[in-house]
Amino acid sequence: MPLITGNYIPPGIFKNADASTIYSATLRKVEIPVYERERIELSDGDFIDLDWSYSSDRKSDKLVILLHGLAGNTERPYMKGMARIFNDNNWSAVAMNFRGCSGELNRLFRSYHAGASDDLAEVLTHILSLGKYSKIALVGFSLGGNMLMKYLGENRSLPDEIIGSVGVSVPCDLSGSLGAINRMRNFVYSKRFELNLKQHLLERAEKFPDHIQKKQISACKSLRDIDDLYTSKAHGYNDASDYYKKTSALGYLQKIQKPTLILSAANDSFLSPECYPYEIAEKSVKIYLEVPTYGGHVGFVTRSNIYYHEKRALEFVESL
Repeated sequence: MPLITGNYIPPGIFKNADASTIYSATLRKVEIPVYERERIELSDGDFIDLDWSYSSDRKSDKLVILLHGLAGNTERPYMKGMARIFNDNNWSAVAMNFRGCSGELNRLFRSYHAGASDDLAEVLTHILSLGKYSKIALVGFSLGGNMLMKYLGENRSLPDEIIGSVGVSVPCDLSGSLGAINRMRNFVYSKRFELNLKQHLLERAEKFPDHIQKKQISACKSLRDIDDLYTSKAHGYNDASDYYKKTSALGYLQKIQKPTLILSAANDSFLSPECYPYEIAEKSVKIYLEVPTYGGHVGFVTRSNIYYHEKRALEFVESL
């Protein structure tokens, strides 16, 4: 598909990538009604918590599924903001907490990762069993966007109810994105991710002392160390390199058969050049790539409390 130019111009200071990224992640406030939580049991004995929010017409047959990013959950402003705009336009929304991200440690040693598409497949199976939704759209942010792209591009039968998807700030090449995050300019971000993930691993070590030890976790000095120690091994990959190679969205984009918008800012310091799949999008009949000059990482601030990526996601899905 032709590349989409877009017309996003942020106000004032938010032309700065760090200002838009930090404000959107930590200072933005989004008010929505309290989620209705549902726990679903997974085939391997674990569980996932789903948080539902509804349009005023709870009988609507339209549903958007939301997938959060690394170290995120359904309480993040970007999740609530997207749920709100869809709810206000007669779509129900279900926000997916990945394993171990809902405030309670999951039952198994494994948790979630950028390629955990089987969990998304099980969530969809559950939702379809409700028999309520004839139109389903999916929106993934950052790591959740990579997971979504992988799911759509795998050799699996996709439900007919899925009409399309949107990925926001997608690290399509996980190794390249890690390299970008590890640059000195991103030291504060990478250290924050590292400390958050190590805290989760320390809780896991308490529950699974035969699988991982606290001294191993303390010895990790980077996100890659964590992926080498835990993320890769706990989920069936040889090491971090094997994990990045086999789960990166880049390896799946060409096979996507549902209309998909990838919206990533050119000034997103978390993304490497390989994360912008220009050539694939130009040749694809299903992938639309929009790369605004500004926006940082999931930071498409506007003068209102409806962000540009929220407006674009709704517009794209409703055009299908």
